[in-house]
Amino acid sequence: MMGNANSATAPKSEHSLRLSVTLPSETYASLERIAKKKKVSLAWVVRDATEKYVSDELPLFREIGNG
Repeated sequence: MMGNANSATAPKSEHSLRLSVTLPSETYASLERIAKKKKVSLAWVVRDATEKYVSDELPLFREIGNG
């Protein structure tokens, strides 16, 4: 599902898309605990983790692209 994010917790970018993901219940519960501990939304935790993952993977993509 795609669309503009209108939430107060949405990232501040010109183009935001909505994503629907199915997770194992244990993973979802862990994410909820992290969000509660950090006093942020579950969506914030998922966005933060996703951004970190992509950032960690970018050097690999650059190497492949230049190889």
